[in-house]
Amino acid sequence: MEEDLAQDHPEVTRLAFRCGYIGDRFSGSQVQSGARTVEGEFIAACLRLSLFPDPRAGRFQAAGRTDRGVHARGQVFCISTPFPDRAINLLRYHLPADLWVTGVARVAPGFHPRHGAIHRTYRYFFGERDLDVQPMDRAARAFEGTFDFSLFARPDGRDPVRTVLSARVFEESGIVVFEVRAESFLWHMVRYMASALRLVGTGEADEKLVSSRLSGDPRGRLSPAPPGGLVLWDVSYGFPFDPLDAGKKARTYLEREYVSSRVRACVAGHLADDACPCGSLAPPREEIP
Repeated sequence: MEEDLAQDHPEVTRLAFRCGYIGDRFSGSQVQSGARTVEGEFIAACLRLSLFPDPRAGRFQAAGRTDRGVHARGQVFCISTPFPDRAINLLRYHLPADLWVTGVARVAPGFHPRHGAIHRTYRYFFGERDLDVQPMDRAARAFEGTFDFSLFARPDGRDPVRTVLSARVFEESGIVVFEVRAESFLWHMVRYMASALRLVGTGEADEKLVSSRLSGDPRGRLSPAPPGGLVLWDVSYGFPFDPLDAGKKARTYLEREYVSSRVRACVAGHLADDACPCGSLAPPREEIP
């Protein structure tokens, strides 16, 4: 309990850490018994630094949850500790390579990163190269406003009405990206939205698919898009985070991931006898006598 922690250490400080991670090797973000999770690794690093005796005493809280395979650029974790300088200066060295901190803010004692969020932003990166961006963007704009998102999520007993502040589709470095900002999201909501936009981009569905489903038309099967393209991009609170260096371990890991992904894409392009994504062309196949 934070009260007990404060009794032993009157100067307890509440810290909000902005974190990033690659979700491939995590069983989601939320702590699960016997599974490697983002929260589990973060808490373990805090315990190694003796920032608090247990997660309840440290009032560990997260801005939200991400599923297995989903990545983050702007996840936020909060802790209360009597050793804020130790946390700020050393935490990065005790985290695994695929989880890092990029910012920190000193917040009020009662601050909760989920309830205190103004809005959240997600980006979904599509792997396909031949999507039609313009109708996808027009379809995405139909998400803006307050709607019942039952047909674009798994409500799981929660109120399905959500307010989307902005939604757009654009191309960046040859990759088609869906960006959506809302006050809050339902389970799998962004992945269902991305799945609908993919159908529009491939021409399998009209761009009116979005407005039709938002109006309650359930026709047509829709499944959530794969988790690997989804990134929790940002959680906004109306205050800035002081930047923190992610550290050499995380940078080296990300560089290796980047090179590995480019190599795999290049190899796959050549094996498919297609244009290589890295920019070169597969050599012509020799005729076999």
